[in-house]
Amino acid sequence: METLDRPLTEGGTLVDDQEKPAGGEDEAAESACLRRDDAQPKPEDLVARAIAPVKAEYLRPSEERKGDGRIPAGDGQKSALAPSASVVVVEKKSKRQLKRERQQEQKSARNICPEIAKTGKVEACRFGVSCRFSHDLESFLDQKPEDLPGVCPFLNTAQPCPYGIACRLFGTHKQFVPLKSSDDPPKKHGVELNYLNKDFQRLLWKNRVKYPKADAQLKILGLSGGNFFKAKPEIDLEEHPVVLDGSNDCDDATKGATCHSAARDDEGCPDICSGNEIMEDDSVIDDPRPPKKAKSPIDDNMCSTEVNNGPEEKSSPMECKETQIKPCSGTRVELIPELNGREKKLIDFRGKLYLAPLTTVGNLPFRRVCKGLGADITCGEMAMCTNLLQGQASEWALLRRHQSEDTFGVQICGSYPDTIARTVEIIERECTVDFIDVNMGCPIDVVVNKGAGSSLLTKPMRMKNIVLAACGASDVPLTLKVRTGYFEGRNRIDSLIANIAQWGPCALTVHGRSRQQRYSKLADWDYIYQCASKAPSNLQVLGNGDIFSYLDWNKRNSDCPQLSSCMVARGALIKPWIFTEIKEKRHWDISSGERLGILRDFVNFGLEHWGSDNKGVETTRHFLLEWLSYTHRYVPVGLLEVVPQRINWRPPSYFGRDDLETMMASDSAADWIRISEMLLGKVPAGFTFAPKHKSNAYDRAENG
Repeated sequence: METLDRPLTEGGTLVDDQEKPAGGEDEAAESACLRRDDAQPKPEDLVARAIAPVKAEYLRPSEERKGDGRIPAGDGQKSALAPSASVVVVEKKSKRQLKRERQQEQKSARNICPEIAKTGKVEACRFGVSCRFSHDLESFLDQKPEDLPGVCPFLNTAQPCPYGIACRLFGTHKQFVPLKSSDDPPKKHGVELNYLNKDFQRLLWKNRVKYPKADAQLKILGLSGGNFFKAKPEIDLEEHPVVLDGSNDCDDATKGATCHSAARDDEGCPDICSGNEIMEDDSVIDDPRPPKKAKSPIDDNMCSTEVNNGPEEKSSPMECKETQIKPCSGTRVELIPELNGREKKLIDFRGKLYLAPLTTVGNLPFRRVCKGLGADITCGEMAMCTNLLQGQASEWALLRRHQSEDTFGVQICGSYPDTIARTVEIIERECTVDFIDVNMGCPIDVVVNKGAGSSLLTKPMRMKNIVLAACGASDVPLTLKVRTGYFEGRNRIDSLIANIAQWGPCALTVHGRSRQQRYSKLADWDYIYQCASKAPSNLQVLGNGDIFSYLDWNKRNSDCPQLSSCMVARGALIKPWIFTEIKEKRHWDISSGERLGILRDFVNFGLEHWGSDNKGVETTRHFLLEWLSYTHRYVPVGLLEVVPQRINWRPPSYFGRDDLETMMASDSAADWIRISEMLLGKVPAGFTFAPKHKSNAYDRAENG
């Protein structure tokens, strides 16, 4: 194939971080830029305005386009495959209405008993008339939708299809294909790991699970519940040798440990958002204001500058070997217990293609698709620690792992050291994972308001206690994912790199945006390079943000040799074949048929994961539509004037090279539903869909 790799047109720069005037002048300028007439806009002009420079022969006529580059609502009726601006809106229902619908669904014939569906015999159910499912087999068969195209995903497995007659591919059950050789073991394609044990789930419900490792580590750090309201006992310096570092030593350990002058915010942590500056040696500039009262004893203890006592029991497996006093200022000395002596397995991220943990869309079927296209390392969706500790099955499902994921991690999010440490311990005990990632960069309001995610960037002492507690509670390697800072223009991760390396994680991923920026503007890779250059050799630093082609990947890794690797996030959502492009070092002008084949693989994996019955089919459809809400942003390589496409380019309204490619370019949810019907059959009556995530990546005021 003739190479399509060429640099940007001379003088054409990607002006993404410049603010643009708001109002009518801005819209008029963009309308003029998009107008198709004798004076066709130059590609560099379109690139400067973050508009994809599509070749003129594929652009729609100007009368079909608005100033925003999309055709008006209703014009999609002129062509059956034309993109439209229509949106399918989901009707909001009250909790009472949803409960009533669930009860009606349980009583309907569609909700057939699983045992009867599996065997085809009414007498197979051991609960009889007390069963909460329907036993009307004839009514179920009468109203069952027609079979889907394709074959049952459980066809060649060792066990028969678990859904029996309820399977939407039941017609293929009689077409069992025997294995080629009787000597070969049965092929178990689709083996999944990390299922939640029902007995263990009941223990979580009843709060009867023991956490010996986590509790012992919390005692070491002085964060155990019994010490919140008790005075700190004296330290036995003979049992715990003390190493003094620096010239500002206090007279003795206990005297220095009781002296502190750090101001605290409402969370009981050093106040970094109200004028106090955190120095590299953890000292805090004195503030004349009196310290505020902590909201809770947990917060107060986590940010306390008093001496952290060692474990009371010498036989504890988490007993520290050595304790160091680290002077932070002339009036404050802090005890830091050394981590346990067990060697942790290390994960080598260098040069590996890492698929980022992606909320909603980063499910197991999607990860399998990316794994087949070249991803080396995968990570599950973010799971909330409190939900995992409560035994919520839906949250534990996020930890599920497929056998093809040879290097797999899970991502957790929490607010306090005790919840994260206990979560890490039970994950190590109940699941098979290669690493655990702690999210300290999630910008979602519901997460930040609970003190988790990006909120931790304003609480360095709590960050420290969380990492120390989590590292001590498990032998599984721990990694962190952070943003540059909480507020735009106030980056702070570079000042914490040296400290983070001492806390124990094996890798740190830096997303090149602040929490305030969310996903607007381009990632600050210069700052990521700065963080990587400051990291010690025992801490791998990975960059994250705007990787959308193999050129982006090569540039980021070559510009900073200290960078271990790059994480691919939204780039994989829009075009999951980016991993193939990076490994083969080419721009893949993928056809619409090949893209449909990737979607078909996802559907097959989804039916295998969520089930091939009617409920599983609709669940697969839902997540397929969520994914399609991202894939329509891709502009085929053969249609572009400038290659490669940038992640912040807004595609204008254009025709594809065939009808399917035109439909895939549509930003209309109605067209996404039509694509799903090509793979999963007709949608149920009254079906509606609206994307869960409405990205502001194309926001005009932010993207220039």
